[in-house]
Amino acid sequence: MDAMDETCLHIGETAGHVYRLLENGEYNMAGIKMNLKENGFDSQAVFMALGWLAREDKICMQKSSNTWVIRLK
Repeated sequence: MDAMDETCLHIGETAGHVYRLLENGEYNMAGIKMNLKENGFDSQAVFMALGWLAREDKICMQKSSNTWVIRLK
């Protein structure tokens, strides 16, 4: 497996973790990043994981004051 395949796998695993997290309710960006870090995921991958889920039409993102709130559709 080359580096690109490993990166895609990592993003997919991160997206899966975020999806399972959101099954418990909505989260803001800071909450998702904190949970990812606590569970051994690279919190920098949060944006790619959210992009993956958005492209798959799995999440809704809404700006609330100065933060983004994310939930499942």
